[in-house]
Amino acid sequence: MTKAVIINGSNSKSSRLTAIHDKVENYFKAQGIAVHNNFIYELPAEDLITANFTSEAIISENKQIEEADIIVVLTPIYKASYTGILKTYIDLLPQKALRGKLILPIAVGGSIGHLLALEYALKPILSVLGATTIAHSVYILDQQIIRLENGGFAIEEEAIQRLDVELKQIQQLVIVN
Repeated sequence: MTKAVIINGSNSKSSRLTAIHDKVENYFKAQGIAVHNNFIYELPAEDLITANFTSEAIISENKQIEEADIIVVLTPIYKASYTGILKTYIDLLPQKALRGKLILPIAVGGSIGHLLALEYALKPILSVLGATTIAHSVYILDQQIIRLENGGFAIEEEAIQRLDVELKQIQQLVIVN
């Protein structure tokens, strides 16, 4: 069975990124792909900050990545880059942890001016970790994710369409590989 890991680099579940996370998770599940969610902010902060490679929680998450076929990396864009919390986890991945994995980077940001943050900041570090098959990044503006009064979110159709194209592409790559 195909397995995906969604690495969520947000600092809370109330983030607009949660709407995208849920969309990706639901897409994979509908396709019969097993999903493991890695909400980095739920990992022990001390282990992240001190780069504790022997942490049981970190070892467990890294094992999930080792066993996965697809890795989705979600991040809000802060200060024209991916989040620091995401970087603390990336630093704890083994040197070639992403070798042989299909990678889909997705970001949510407040301005179209940060569109290239995925290209110049995130993709290079993913490549250093062994990623050779990185799908086209998906960048979604904050304003395309509407916070609903019930606490949920609605995603604008244009953003959903761009996301669906890349999700379908990554699924096709799994079949080919």
